[in-house]
Amino acid sequence: MGKKIAILATDGYEDLELHYPRIRLNEAGYETEVISLHRREIKGKWGYPFKPDKLIREANPNDYDGVIIPGGTINSDHLRRDRDVLNFVRKINDEGRLVAAICHAGWVLISARIVSNRKATSYFAIKDDMLNAGALFEDSSVVIDKNLITSRTPNDLPDFMKSILTFLED
Repeated sequence: MGKKIAILATDGYEDLELHYPRIRLNEAGYETEVISLHRREIKGKWGYPFKPDKLIREANPNDYDGVIIPGGTINSDHLRRDRDVLNFVRKINDEGRLVAAICHAGWVLISARIVSNRKATSYFAIKDDMLNAGALFEDSSVVIDKNLITSRTPNDLPDFMKSILTFLED
């Protein structure tokens, strides 16, 4: 296949929302790289440690066929404040490559300014944020709008990953 997918995460990521997609993609033959704000080991919301593969300032969006952004309140809040993260996500989106976000990661999409007039979902607690950013909000396990794939919670991961894998196979 030869496709490479970036996964953006920092401390406070929702453990399942990082590891389930990473493992599923690797099993399907895709290369994944976890890209973070820091070189040091990051810890998930439930304490699972992970050593990132690359720093965001070293990552070239042209090297990736898509990006997945796991949720976690702290993770998403810190990622959305980083200009390199926002530019990375915006560049991949502008070129029609995969942009997938789950749970609170909708905040990153909002800050990257890519949800206006697009169908999307998120964790219920940020629904108003999504609506205020102009998203056409749907309360569904997975919502697809061209290259943008969004889901709500870890319970939606099977539907989220089926949609991502289908998108990448086309």
